Amino acid sequence: MARLLIVYHSRTGCSEQMAQAAEQAAREEIETVLKRAKDAGPEDLLAADGYIFAAPENLAAISGEMKDFYDRCYYPVLGKLEGRAYAQMICAGSDGENAARQTARIATGWRLKDVQPPLIICTHAQTPEAILAPKTLGEAELEKCRELGAAMGAGLAMGAF
Repeated sequence: MARLLIVYHSRTGCSEQMAQAAEQAAREEIETVLKRAKDAGPEDLLAADGYIFAAPENLAAISGEMKDFYDRCYYPVLGKLEGRAYAQMICAGSDGENAARQTARIATGWRLKDVQPPLIICTHAQTPEAILAPKTLGEAELEKCRELGAAMGAGLAMGAF
């Protein structure tokens, strides 16, 4: 059976909700593992057939904890993941594009296959108070995350990726 690994970091709850929604939908199709970035390692990447990376954009970049995950895992799995499918989800206060580019660049180095454009959910948080406040996603946003998870699960289950 195919295995999907979802790695996430979340400080305010947004990315965690995104990852959980994707995981709930994907597990209907395939084995799914949901891990915080700080708890995930090279062995988790090697044991999976596809990936969803979910993180906030902080200061126009991927979050530090997600960057730490990539730093710890990049070289131990380099040359061992080619062709595996991935997708990404970004929680951003404005556009999220730079965080998406950074993750895509890392995935390119691993030779992963991007199977859909990044899902970026914008919270429009622009003040320090709004940025640091706990987030609760609406049903429409969560549905987009479930759709991404279901698509990844179905694609991996069918061997389409």
